[in-house]
Amino acid sequence: METETPIPKNFELRHQLRNRVRIVSSVLAGDPERGYILEILLKKRPEIKRVRSVIAIGSVAIEFDSARLPKKNLLIMLDAVLGNIAQKRTDIKQDKRKILDGPLHDIDLAVQGMSCASCALLIEMVLNRDQRVNKAGVNFATETVNVQGCLSAADVVEIVERLGYSAMPVDTLSQRKKLIEKELQRIDLARRRFVTAGLLTVPVVVSAMAMGSRSWLHWLQFALTTQVVFGSGRQFFTKAYRLAKQRAANMDSLIALGVGSAYGYSVPALFRRRGHVYFEAAAAIVTFVLLGRYLEERARGKAGEAIRKLVDLQPQTATLLLEGGNERRVDIDDIRIGDLLLVRPGEKIPTDGLVVYGISTVDEAMITGESMPVVKNPGHAVIGGCVNGNGVLHVKATAIGMDTVLAGIVHMVDQAQATKLPIQKQVDKISAVFVPVVMGLSAATLAGWLLVGAPFGFAFGNAITVLLIACPCALGLATPAAIMVGAGQAAKQGVYIRNGESLEIASKLNAIVFDKTGTITEGRPRVSKLVKLSRMADAKLLLLAASAENNSEHYLGKAVVAHAREQGVEPGECAYFYSETGRGIRAEVAGYKILLGNQAWLESQQVAVERLAEHADLFARQGQTPVYMAVDGKEAAVFAIADSPRAEAAEAIERLHRLGIKTMMVTGDTEKTAHFIADKVGIADVVANARPEQKLQIIRQLQQDGHNVGMIGDGINDAPALAAANVGFAVGGGADIAIESADLTLVQGDIGKVTDTIELSAFTIRVIKQNLFWAFGYNTVAIPVAALGKLNPMIASAAMALSSVSVIVNSLRLNK
Repeated sequence: METETPIPKNFELRHQLRNRVRIVSSVLAGDPERGYILEILLKKRPEIKRVRSVIAIGSVAIEFDSARLPKKNLLIMLDAVLGNIAQKRTDIKQDKRKILDGPLHDIDLAVQGMSCASCALLIEMVLNRDQRVNKAGVNFATETVNVQGCLSAADVVEIVERLGYSAMPVDTLSQRKKLIEKELQRIDLARRRFVTAGLLTVPVVVSAMAMGSRSWLHWLQFALTTQVVFGSGRQFFTKAYRLAKQRAANMDSLIALGVGSAYGYSVPALFRRRGHVYFEAAAAIVTFVLLGRYLEERARGKAGEAIRKLVDLQPQTATLLLEGGNERRVDIDDIRIGDLLLVRPGEKIPTDGLVVYGISTVDEAMITGESMPVVKNPGHAVIGGCVNGNGVLHVKATAIGMDTVLAGIVHMVDQAQATKLPIQKQVDKISAVFVPVVMGLSAATLAGWLLVGAPFGFAFGNAITVLLIACPCALGLATPAAIMVGAGQAAKQGVYIRNGESLEIASKLNAIVFDKTGTITEGRPRVSKLVKLSRMADAKLLLLAASAENNSEHYLGKAVVAHAREQGVEPGECAYFYSETGRGIRAEVAGYKILLGNQAWLESQQVAVERLAEHADLFARQGQTPVYMAVDGKEAAVFAIADSPRAEAAEAIERLHRLGIKTMMVTGDTEKTAHFIADKVGIADVVANARPEQKLQIIRQLQQDGHNVGMIGDGINDAPALAAANVGFAVGGGADIAIESADLTLVQGDIGKVTDTIELSAFTIRVIKQNLFWAFGYNTVAIPVAALGKLNPMIASAAMALSSVSVIVNSLRLNK
């Protein structure tokens, strides 16, 4: 007889049918990030057929297979998952004035045509003004836009194109590859524009400086400069005009105004045959700016190298196996889930899948960091983008498009590179008013010189110089350029960052809290011993235990199942299953009521465990975790489960201590087991028998005591603490919700990378501060010097162009 379903704490059941339920949860209301996490977790269960969410009101409709997943079990699971998700930190705030009816979409697009940070600010501002948009962010360095709202990707493209830019989807890696090809074409176009302008500008500048003011030379300068200004430099005027129609301005507006003024003043003077002409200044300004744009494009290409290498891992075509043994070469986007693919020796695996035939080794180093090739045979999972060895494999596709591991990693790096740090948000506010202020200073410079009696030509030249010397691009690139390179460098080391903010905060961490199982230990526990009191045969006892634990995601449960299979016992059906996070499980198998878990769990179910406790105590003193088992309310057995510390754990913790960082182990394991492992790796501060809410409480207490806390974990029970920590590190291969709750993922579970990340964070912040110092310092010094008449327009345009390049070149030092 099944135990009654507990009353849910985290949702209301609004509607139910045999194979469909609809719930409403305040945990999800208005929070698309939490809704996204819930959908990920639900869709990974094969018993769940469809999930439809209306996050604005926290409503979720779930269609499921009740024969494979009883409704009672589904509701229990939902309550537990929502309880964990409730702890997930979110920065998304709803604007009550927004019209957010209908499902919220998270849209990522690539934006082309942005010439400086002001372009990004303009697009972001216009998108955020749309009442269907909850939140929009544009990153100039990565040339991407992320929009969360109730509008479609087509709507976003329309808004962006209305501003004079172009946008395209990046939903698949093949689309990303096409975008990268366009980036290379854009670099080539920037080079050709500069070369053309340079060849035409050289005779204009030489004739102006060396050959006096002969009339025919002025006409030659006019002819060549016209081609430079309205040929190579046409883009500046086009963009400035489009922005003016939107009552906005950016760096292109300053350039167009400066060049147009110099050219426009010179043409009448040419026809009047008196007065100074500024053709050489107009041509040189365009040429120097184009040089700066070309150098900037090249430098940004190097900064985005990490993403490009990841995208290049995926092949563009695959060999599809048809009925009868026939083959067909297909585009990667034409693959569907369930397709059978042929992977020959040396080829890249097209997409995530399962090996159904063949045996080979696969090089997974670029994805997992594992240096040695991994043997793959039928039943093994393979990751798209990894290189096949010497064997032939038949692979059944299990994930396509953006659902693959590789696409998920690329998206994670994208998110990190596109995130705005708190320091960047302050810079954005300054950049938003920078262009209008510079225009005002230019007008004031012109008026000031005229008031003191200076000739109009001299005053006019100084006003143009003020326009050209100002550089909001350097300010706008200072932070995102460093974040882009830093996040890419972290990815190379096997650390994937979900948001750039965590990269900034990591440098300030002074306390790290570790989980034990799967974090400090290898996460490959095995049953080393079984002591039983029950008169049941070993095989039957193992069958009951494995059948119950087969529904569990916990490492210890998986160890019991693996041990049973090693003994030739295959798990059976489980009629009922309930999991109490951090304590144990309750199940019904073949009419028996099974309890498995720690001592506190069995005692809470009124099961006496005195006879097993002595054996369990011995296991714990040896560093092995005891798992108690009861059958029909009576103690039956205790499993000893061993899990060795990771090879790098002791060294990693010693490095943290050398940085002055406090370390602590907080685990749900027994006191003796926890201290045995902690002593081996050098952690003195240990909290054992900790439930998820206690882990969360410890994190918050450390924060109240003034610590910036990092949390490293891998399980569902770690999710609340990972979310609450200043920076959460998830161990790769752990539970999905742990990875979704964390800020960074350690792909190979190498906790030594935590110290590397902290050091990289400190270096990244140092580079950002250097960039901002030089960008602010440049403008602080250059604008007054230009206003005082100490610079000419040509030098100003060259300096402005090179300032942006210097910021990116400084950021590239992170690659070392």
